[in-house]
Amino acid sequence: MRAMLAAFAAIVVISIGASEFLDRAGFSSAEQASSSSVRLGE
Repeated sequence: MRAMLAAFAAIVVISIGASEFLDRAGFSSAEQASSSSVRLGE
């Protein structure tokens, strides 16, 4: 049971860390999907 909870905690930490890293590296979905014909944020 303890190993399963530790794995769940690791999944949460890894997913949050990956999300932050990809946002800062410019791989967010908004930046990848935007072009001259896409109006995001308006």
